[in-house]
Amino acid sequence: MKSLNSNLCLFLIIGLIVSACTVQQSAITGDRRAYGYSWEQEIQIGKDADEQIQQQFGLYDSDALQAYVDNIGQNLLAISHLHRDDTPDLYAETDFYFRVLDSPVVNAFALPGGYIYVTRGLMSHLDNEAQLAVVLGHEIGHVVARHASQRAFEQQMGQIALIGGAIAGEVLLGLPGGDILGLGSMAAQLLFLSYSRENERESDRIGVEYASMLQYKAAEGAQFFVSLERMSEQSGQSLPNWQSTHPDPAERAKSIPELAEQWREKGHEQTIENTDEYMGRINNIIYGENPREGFTRNGNFYHPEMKFQFSYPENWQVINQRSLVAVVSADQDAVSIMTLDGESAGAEASVNEFLNQEGITTVGKSSTASSGLAAYQAEATGQTEDGTRLKFYLYAVEYGGTIFRFLNYTTVDNYGTYGPRFKAIAGGFRELTDSAILNIQPVRLQAVKASRSGSFRSFIPTNLENFPITVSPEDLAIMNQVDLDEQINTGTWLKLPNQ
Repeated sequence: MKSLNSNLCLFLIIGLIVSACTVQQSAITGDRRAYGYSWEQEIQIGKDADEQIQQQFGLYDSDALQAYVDNIGQNLLAISHLHRDDTPDLYAETDFYFRVLDSPVVNAFALPGGYIYVTRGLMSHLDNEAQLAVVLGHEIGHVVARHASQRAFEQQMGQIALIGGAIAGEVLLGLPGGDILGLGSMAAQLLFLSYSRENERESDRIGVEYASMLQYKAAEGAQFFVSLERMSEQSGQSLPNWQSTHPDPAERAKSIPELAEQWREKGHEQTIENTDEYMGRINNIIYGENPREGFTRNGNFYHPEMKFQFSYPENWQVINQRSLVAVVSADQDAVSIMTLDGESAGAEASVNEFLNQEGITTVGKSSTASSGLAAYQAEATGQTEDGTRLKFYLYAVEYGGTIFRFLNYTTVDNYGTYGPRFKAIAGGFRELTDSAILNIQPVRLQAVKASRSGSFRSFIPTNLENFPITVSPEDLAIMNQVDLDEQINTGTWLKLPNQ
């Protein structure tokens, strides 16, 4: 189970609630200002949320790539505002962590206290180390400037409301989306925090400054933002897209070279691209969704790694994450959520764990079976805070030493329509035996130098329709930061899918 697969746009309105403000010295200006949290609190908040982020999205399985990104990040950190002669000790002694998340979404973000993330999706869309340095510098800037804490203070003063995107619960039927996801409320708030445009511009300035100080060609970062401008907004993502919260990419494509030139005029020569090094590091990286961690085909959800499958109704949308698979009705008024229960002693205990919650009334429960697998089912009712009455169908099945629990719910009035579909989804859970599906492999990018000249289109594989995921020529052009009909010279680096 892994990252989102749907076109479903799901939003959760959240507030960052703080009880008191803290006045501390800014690491950037040296002035004292008010923050929503103390620096020590920010470090703890980041640490707690980091554990949830890693559990929810997972780290990309490459120690070499993780170490590469961390090394660049630590080099940028060393010349940052946190490590200058007049830096207060509370900042200088803070450890930072740089992680590559196993997500195809093109994104980078930071948590307070020194936790920086880039996705493999973003890594595949960069062309050289200089671009990566600008991105990492930007995210370090958010932490150094304490933007999350600034926004928390503003929230406390009643100046703003933080709005983020999460999962179905709040919009769909009034249930708390963060709880359904298994993503703690603080991690959800921070992950979907929307900084102000001025916060983003300040981080752009900081990112260019740090990259320039290490002699990277900081102006290279502009080309990445040109690519972002070409990417249409993608809905149904578990990580918010950079385009959704940052200044207009066209604006940034113009401003970043101007900022880089200002630092060049100050004596910071910018000569480093490290394209060869970068391409070598991302060679063979997974591209797009990884079908081994779950995919849909012809109304069925398959999970080759865990060797199970189940069917779902036509026109329902699938949300596939590391810790759950959710199937949402076309009208977004019913949902079936499958999670792994690693604590209960069996299927019956797993169902009872939910039924024993305050506010849940059991209607009936019994033992059952799914394709010869031991299972337990129950129906129950409850209601949301606004009084909406819900009806649940619970189903837990024991398979492969693991308990898979389906939580299905809709309103009481709609249960007559959706109840049979819930039972068909959960009851259709069974072992996956199709060898072709069990052996399916992800698409990987091959970083190669063009052996001839020609249009980019002429280098695209002719068998894209045979790939296990959808790969379009335009997507590949954007990823390579070129146009489809752009002339490619011999020796130019290209990132091409291989299956």
